[in-house]
Amino acid sequence: MAAIRRRRLRHATLAAVAALLTASAATGCDAVGRTVDCVQSADAIADGVTELQQAVETASEDPARLDAALDAIERDLGEIGEHTGNAGNAEKAQHTDVDRAAGHLEEAVGNVRAAVRKGDTTPDLTPVTAAAGELTKACTP
Repeated sequence: MAAIRRRRLRHATLAAVAALLTASAATGCDAVGRTVDCVQSADAIADGVTELQQAVETASEDPARLDAALDAIERDLGEIGEHTGNAGNAEKAQHTDVDRAAGHLEEAVGNVRAAVRKGDTTPDLTPVTAAAGELTKACTP
């Protein structure tokens, strides 16, 4: 199940890169560079979601791994914020979508972290995977 989700996120990432290569001739280099950075960060988050899923499966054996996976996703979210800053007028709509998707992911990660702190060893990761997919889509031009 986790492999299928990861494969879907990877396919979305590859589609985004292909679209970037096509669009690069029609847009400014700064815009393309920010979008590539966004896609790369979204891909790192997809990897982080996979790690989170695996950490949940082994939470009873290694509870620190779960916190580390949540920390990694939050760190990658911070990088997306850095890469999407200073957007030009043409990029505002995409920037808003990325911000919204990143906010959803941040909230979902916070909910998982809160559930774990309350002793839930199998928190629902569906909102995290959905938000990660939303973020990948938002990073696609």
